[in-house]
Amino acid sequence: MRLSCLYIEKTAERGRGVFTNEPIPADTVLEIAPVIVMSLDERKLIDQTLLHDYIFLWGENEDRCAMALGWIPVFNHSYQSNCEYLMDFEEEAMFVKTVRAIEAGEELTINYNGYWNNNTPVWFNAK
Repeated sequence: MRLSCLYIEKTAERGRGVFTNEPIPADTVLEIAPVIVMSLDERKLIDQTLLHDYIFLWGENEDRCAMALGWIPVFNHSYQSNCEYLMDFEEEAMFVKTVRAIEAGEELTINYNGYWNNNTPVWFNAK
């Protein structure tokens, strides 16, 4: 499931991103997507590829990893994101919802740290 007002467009600095062509209220689910769950041994292989940037730690103990399908991998990162992602371990699915009202034309972002306002440097900003 994905809202029909969403679209993908190239951004000036971050490759592709997810945008909306109409306003969206706060706490609106934008997308529900299945995931492919893998072991941490498989993650070691994935970490050697470009897919490393698109997987999520998975499970209550983060003892697995998952690749989200759908548009979730296209959402860009922001430390002050306007959306958050949540994981349903039982259903093997992820969903993205807004944390505030979104304006038409605005890019939708998630915080790759897992919490929409977590300022811990992510891997590509850590030095």
